[in-house]
Amino acid sequence: MTSGMLYGGDEIGALVFDIGHQSLRVGYAQEDSPKAEIPAVVGIAEDGNSNAVLQNDAMDIDDKKPDNNITQNGNKYFIDTTILHVARKGMEVTSYMKDGMIEDWDLFEKVLDYTYSKSIQSESMLHPVLMSEAPWNVRSKREKLTEIMFEKYQVPAFFLVKNAVLAAFSNGRATALVVDSGATHTSAVPVQDGFVLTQAIVKSPLGGDFISMQCKQYLQDSDIDLTPSYQIASKEAVKEKEKPRYVKKKIIPEVTQSWHNYMTKKVVQDFQISTLQISETPYDDKSVSSIPSVHYEFPSGYHQDFANERFHIPEALFDPSIVPMRGGGVGNTMLGVGHIVTTSVGMCDVDVRPALYGSVVVTGGNSFIQGFPERLNRDLSMRIPSSMRLKMISANGCSERRFGAWIGGSILASIGTFQQMWISSQEYEEGGKGQVDRKCP
Repeated sequence: MTSGMLYGGDEIGALVFDIGHQSLRVGYAQEDSPKAEIPAVVGIAEDGNSNAVLQNDAMDIDDKKPDNNITQNGNKYFIDTTILHVARKGMEVTSYMKDGMIEDWDLFEKVLDYTYSKSIQSESMLHPVLMSEAPWNVRSKREKLTEIMFEKYQVPAFFLVKNAVLAAFSNGRATALVVDSGATHTSAVPVQDGFVLTQAIVKSPLGGDFISMQCKQYLQDSDIDLTPSYQIASKEAVKEKEKPRYVKKKIIPEVTQSWHNYMTKKVVQDFQISTLQISETPYDDKSVSSIPSVHYEFPSGYHQDFANERFHIPEALFDPSIVPMRGGGVGNTMLGVGHIVTTSVGMCDVDVRPALYGSVVVTGGNSFIQGFPERLNRDLSMRIPSSMRLKMISANGCSERRFGAWIGGSILASIGTFQQMWISSQEYEEGGKGQVDRKCP
């Protein structure tokens, strides 16, 4: 590749990184799903502590896989699901994300190092990198990311795209209204011809974490045992709704509160994924009583059928007024999903509105809750003028919706006409990190 020109190299695959609050998805452009999904949290332990692994797991994971963790400044860093889920003395779990943006750069770099060495197993200087970012990402963070990728990882070329644009592309749309319901919030982002209309972004703090919190509250109020499986040595079969009978493991390292909370959250999230459903019409006890209940068993062995509550908990996404407030009353000012969409479209130019309503793209983890797209469709049909044509686009396949932004990046980075848009390392040397604001809208 000659250096005196724009980056146009397609000799070796570009990498696509989709940075989310829940996880980092990474893989090669042109492929149809990411190679790896790595949790957006890192375990940190002082070097002396970290070898205390459960005695029952006689094989010490650290010995088996010496390079799944990184030691630096007397600390050990544990990255990726397998190694994070092992009980260790004094290991704290910390996220490098905040509000959908990178907050802790040091931890983020540790995860990138791990990704290159373990998931991609290739040198960073060989692959151009396309990264996704939150539509509200701030300039200083965009520039810092650009700087890290060129200075530390020496990538040949780099590009940054708003994840809503990528989600629209993955559904074959350049103009769309992207409804993204993720871990920390639900947002409506209008995209016109591949550009985000930033003035009309509307977001609400109702997301997966909020639903997890409601689930946990409900399960605790119902006195259901949420002991994570790492504490359980063996359990007996019990009748439905009977108190679980299990034996706790005798030797467990002194785990930190943050790690224990992380493992408990995993139990709650599994319950959430397995049982929750959104009713097609606004929730009331009568309308859902005819729908069959769902049976669920917890790691402790406790099991029961769940009926109305599995509709009541996620209803908050569409009708936040049902959420009890801290003061004890009910009702708040947060917007439900349908409301977010109409507010966002209302802030756009009148001429664009039909095109936006004509392709409402649904993405993000919460959109998997059974009934989410159907309910949104119903809510919007009732809110928008009858002259507007409404079309909801939600990929049927699990991975298409889950990795929507990643797939959009995979498509974009492999298009011929995109190749001249990269920021090449030469352009970076000439224009510095400010290039990202000039070249990446």
